[in-house]
Amino acid sequence: MRHPPQYQTARSKRSNCWANDIAENSFSRSYWWRLKNITMLLYPLLAGFAINAIVTGQALHAVLYAVMVFVMWAIGAARRSIDTRTFARIYAELAVPVIIAQREEQHSASTIAARVALSREFVDFFEKHLPVLVTSVASIIGAAAMLLLLQFWTGVACLFILAFFALFLPGFSSRNEALFVRLNDRLEKEVAFVNSASRRSLSRHYDVLARLRIKLSDREAFGYLAIGTVTAILFASTILTMSFEGGMDAGHIYSVMTYMWMFAMSLDDGPQLLEKYSQLKDIGKRVNTSTL
Repeated sequence: MRHPPQYQTARSKRSNCWANDIAENSFSRSYWWRLKNITMLLYPLLAGFAINAIVTGQALHAVLYAVMVFVMWAIGAARRSIDTRTFARIYAELAVPVIIAQREEQHSASTIAARVALSREFVDFFEKHLPVLVTSVASIIGAAAMLLLLQFWTGVACLFILAFFALFLPGFSSRNEALFVRLNDRLEKEVAFVNSASRRSLSRHYDVLARLRIKLSDREAFGYLAIGTVTAILFASTILTMSFEGGMDAGHIYSVMTYMWMFAMSLDDGPQLLEKYSQLKDIGKRVNTSTL
């Protein structure tokens, strides 16, 4: 059914307002994210200082590290205390305009039900995955920068690793998007299948869903393996370099190893976040009816 441009513009504004609300609430928490990221970035360096203080018998200086640990957890508790309340309310406000917009497009009840359920993924992304994304990006950049200062060639290797994976990012993401289009097409028809499909059709439907999810899982697992292989080489080369150089204090070694671990663990979030991005890109086209 084709509507006049004025109608489509008004409808588009209604269907997009909830996304703006979610984004505004998410970025209003950026103060807590900044504090958390700063403390996470500093703690390996301060831990190195604490180790050296322990070795030299400066107990008071070493105990200050415990204060840093408490501050990190206090910030996390403060952020978590508001998240569930905020995003539960947003989803309650989101569901109604999505249903009304889909009704105006005269979609079937099964499609509307599926899209309302899929729209929950947006709320989950801003509540759970966006903080991980922000923290991961800050940790990757921060860890690489600190390694450039502490162990220069290790920092250079981290930058090379980022450039290497960036080359494969567009192709990896586009393939994920194609799989999610097929998966969500199936999910939109699920209610109709449950109501009227034959046993054979139901078996085929759920078999296709299983195969698509397995393909997505295999791609995520391959991404983890690739990251693990490259970071293992990074650890091995850095350990060998520090061993051959010698003369390093325990605090320096700990800081370098911890920043490498921070870099690796943050990079490790990449495959899951890429999968979530591909999923939301397709869901956004479905929920925003002006694009269909």
